[in-house]
Amino acid sequence: MTEAAARPPGYYVRQRLLRNTPAMLGLGFIILCTLVALLGYWVLPDNSPSANNGVVQLQKEAPGFQATLLRLPLRDSARADNPLLTWWQGRAPRYQEVPIASYRIQGDSLLTQPYQNHSALADQPQAYALTAVAGRSGLAADLARTVEQEHIVRRTYWLGTDKAGRDELSRLLLGTRVSLGIGLVAVLISVLLGMLIGAVAGYVGGWLDSLLLGLMTVVWSIPGIMLVIAISLALDSKGVWTSFVAVGLTMWVDVARVVRGQMLSLREKTFVEAGRVLGLPQSRLIWRHLLPNMTGPLIVLATSNFAAAILLEAGLSFLGLGVQPPAPSWGLMVNEGFQLLGTEAGLWLTLLPGLAISLLVLSFNLLGNGLRDAYDPKTPLS
Repeated sequence: MTEAAARPPGYYVRQRLLRNTPAMLGLGFIILCTLVALLGYWVLPDNSPSANNGVVQLQKEAPGFQATLLRLPLRDSARADNPLLTWWQGRAPRYQEVPIASYRIQGDSLLTQPYQNHSALADQPQAYALTAVAGRSGLAADLARTVEQEHIVRRTYWLGTDKAGRDELSRLLLGTRVSLGIGLVAVLISVLLGMLIGAVAGYVGGWLDSLLLGLMTVVWSIPGIMLVIAISLALDSKGVWTSFVAVGLTMWVDVARVVRGQMLSLREKTFVEAGRVLGLPQSRLIWRHLLPNMTGPLIVLATSNFAAAILLEAGLSFLGLGVQPPAPSWGLMVNEGFQLLGTEAGLWLTLLPGLAISLLVLSFNLLGNGLRDAYDPKTPLS
């Protein structure tokens, strides 16, 4: 037997997938988004909860905008950080940030000229005692040095700010966690529920198959977004987890129909007859022998459903029925930008989250096409 003949089928699947350049590009972007979602608040310029630390004087600034901020310590700013809690929920702001156009130190006072935004009212010039800013006593020269080093910061908003003065880059990066999270939960729910119903319908057959097929047809005929709205109303709740469950419960029909069709084909195979003769229970035949033979189609379908779930969640959030403010959902961000269309800021505040949705959905579709070709034995390796 030659070495090539001894190789398992999975080897050829991997080789076909690795040689598919569009699929690899899509996989690379998905991995990048996954890393951003896993790192979460640790990699955000604004790691406040939901990246919601807005400075109203800096609202609707263009990408690349730079600001000088005076940081005034808050009362409970000395508490210790919990890295795990910061990763999951973010860190509460330690400072009140005041944008300033310029400043100078005169004696024991810090004199500031407020920043004047094109869309916000300017504050009056302010004078701060150095001890109030630095939070400790000491020589005026030491206090002045401490204020300049620790309490005057210059920040670049690489993607600008939204209508509440929040960092658009931070909210865009944190939105990957919502989009990938809802896609993952929706795919898990749809695959598990679809495999269960499809396997039972296809293997048992008879009146049970007709009943479950009728249920699939009814669910199939209802528009997905209407079904999600009905589930949200039935649960009497709107939010992240409700959206996760609602989207997952609308996508199981695709999986069930594929599993049923494959089950009708496989249940007459010789190895299934041998299992029946040996007295294997039906549950073991289904879960240990039949479903593993559907791995390829299920992986391709799960990838496609992942992209569909992201689009469905974005549509729900755009309508205000999905993730609720201030959580940074891409669909909600598109809605916020859409409300500002006609203004200078409306273009990029709509374009940036829309581009993120398009790139992620395109990446999953490219990966799904690559997996479909990779699992097709007729696809050449070259």
